[in-house]
Amino acid sequence: MAAKVVSLSHISRESSDIKRLAKFYQEIFGFEEIESPNFGEFKLPEGPWSATSPVADPKHLPRGHHICLSVSNFESFLQTLKDKGIETFERSVPGRNIKQVFFFDPDGNGLEVASVEEGS
Repeated sequence: MAAKVVSLSHISRESSDIKRLAKFYQEIFGFEEIESPNFGEFKLPEGPWSATSPVADPKHLPRGHHICLSVSNFESFLQTLKDKGIETFERSVPGRNIKQVFFFDPDGNGLEVASVEEGS
């Protein structure tokens, strides 16, 4: 079953200078800076799929290049991915009631689909 309600959550891109990158998007597109979650310290991975090796592995997507969409019917959407044989990596956001699944589209673009946080 396709996702019933889908909304863009975020787009993740790596940067060698995050403040410079944020300023660019603020000045060019008028984006507003929002508070970032505290994920602790992490080193940006290398490779075409944000992996430590040039292998398309969805486990490397949480810290790499991806687009995130939110769906209201997460479990049904997850089952659709499994039914289609799509390799996934699942996890939950620490301290929040949000489930995540990471996978690739047919062209190798990283995708994240997240559940809608209950109580939102």
